[in-house]
Amino acid sequence: MRRLPAGVALGVVLLGGTASAAQGAVNAALGERAGSPVLGAVVNNLGGTLLVLAALAVLPSMRAGLAVLRRTRPPWWTYLGGLGGAAIVVIATYAVPVLGVAVFTIAQVAGGSLGGLAVDRAGLAPIGRFPLTGPRVVGALLGVGAVGLAQVGRPLGDLAPGVVLLAAGGGLAVAVQTALNGRLAAASTAAAGTLVNFLVSTPVVLGVALAVGGFAGPPPAWPPTWYLYTGGLLGLGIVVSLLVGVRALGVLRTGLALVAGQLTGALLLDVLLPGGTGLRLPVLLGALLTLVAVLVSGRGARRAVRVASATRPADDGRLVG
Repeated sequence: MRRLPAGVALGVVLLGGTASAAQGAVNAALGERAGSPVLGAVVNNLGGTLLVLAALAVLPSMRAGLAVLRRTRPPWWTYLGGLGGAAIVVIATYAVPVLGVAVFTIAQVAGGSLGGLAVDRAGLAPIGRFPLTGPRVVGALLGVGAVGLAQVGRPLGDLAPGVVLLAAGGGLAVAVQTALNGRLAAASTAAAGTLVNFLVSTPVVLGVALAVGGFAGPPPAWPPTWYLYTGGLLGLGIVVSLLVGVRALGVLRTGLALVAGQLTGALLLDVLLPGGTGLRLPVLLGALLTLVAVLVSGRGARRAVRVASATRPADDGRLVG
């Protein structure tokens, strides 16, 4: 998978973050109308899986990417990135009603920022190992503060410590997901990495839905509104944007850029949708401050990449140097 320039990759991730905001809205609405919150996650993952399988049937390039994976044989644990995606989808389904959107989002971003620092330091991402520098720590803290600012005025739920930690764990899981999927894509193609992500995450989401009784009782009241079923398509865009971003920016900056896109997307939804809250200054300032966090955390990035050049993944998936 070819590495794009950092500026281009940043733009792609911002678009992915905007898609993530729309995905969260349609999945929540679908689950509410269908009668079970987890059904939105099920439709999301099934839709994404079906789209990727359809692409596998018609695109020789995707089949070629899988052939490369079979030939290079990355270590088994690099295939587990989809578990992080399944984790955050399931955690959000049950944590948001308890914590409220504001607290959940702050906890998730805090976990993702800490996870991004740790994953980049360990060198799990295909770009290599980044040292733990002052600008990167400041950028991570700025990102959390920006999200906190964006949530000003939103209602708070029950500040249950266990659920807050669970939400932070979901953010950490996404950081690991980004790194592992990026390694697979670097070893083959973005399409192959996306396929593996959905093939791993979808059975887990289905299993959780069965375990919590998502399919029990009367049949779901599936709404006829077509756009409520676009979560899978949006999810494809999000996964691909993360694969592009992690190759050029590393996990921390990719996560922060995704958050900036999410806040921008939320702002657009509030302004454009009927019944929206309109322009909210805290969200606008939060989005701008998150972009500042992306820039701050990138200071010294060239030096960090040179340090990481001796620790890029070897063919067997281990770090050398």
